[in-house]
Amino acid sequence: MFTGIVEELGRVASVRHGDEHAELAIACTTVVSDAAPGDSVSVDGCCLTVTRLTDDGFTADLMAQTLLDTALAERAVGDGVNLERAMHPQRRFGGHLVQGHVDGVGEVTARHEQPGTVFFTFRVPAGLTRYLVAKGSVTVAGVSLTVIDAVGDEFRVGVIPHTLSETTFGRLAVGDRVNLEVDVVAKYVERLLVGGVHTPYAPGAPDLDAVAPDAVVPDVGAPDRDPVTPDHEEQA
Repeated sequence: MFTGIVEELGRVASVRHGDEHAELAIACTTVVSDAAPGDSVSVDGCCLTVTRLTDDGFTADLMAQTLLDTALAERAVGDGVNLERAMHPQRRFGGHLVQGHVDGVGEVTARHEQPGTVFFTFRVPAGLTRYLVAKGSVTVAGVSLTVIDAVGDEFRVGVIPHTLSETTFGRLAVGDRVNLEVDVVAKYVERLLVGGVHTPYAPGAPDLDAVAPDAVVPDVGAPDRDPVTPDHEEQA
């Protein structure tokens, strides 16, 4: 689990391609200061396992599904990557809950600069727009950001100078592809609503504290409409 607060801007040191897999070597210092093989590191928003520590960083394996579903397959030697170690339970939680499980690859469709802020617009893969709401959270290339607005198949965020200088956003241009992860809470809520959850908060639900342990709890809170189909999208 991560927070989307980037700790270090690393660099791709090498990429070794095999049969439907690859090994990525990352040059960095901060995230390996206390790392060991087996630890998790977010690389551009994708949770990877440290397989080996090197003199200047670490290596990680990319399986076929990772190469297919993320933008890491497009990274080349010299490219910058956003890095974050797994969340520490005794440190401040500055971003939002980030799993490092990429939901899709988006594309930069606009970059508009004004004093103090750069606004980016991203095109979203089909099926993800319903999880994006104004003032909600989204992870872009491993960075926790707040959605300004979401219209059609696009959403917009604003990035401050500090984020531009400390992450890959400083060089992000129109046409670039980035890893996206929507808020996992929204996905769980949708799953519960579609499945018809037993909830003590629905109108007419019994007081569960007063119900005998072996009593049968009535089915309340189930939706009285057809389940949302996977390709259903609501315009923000």
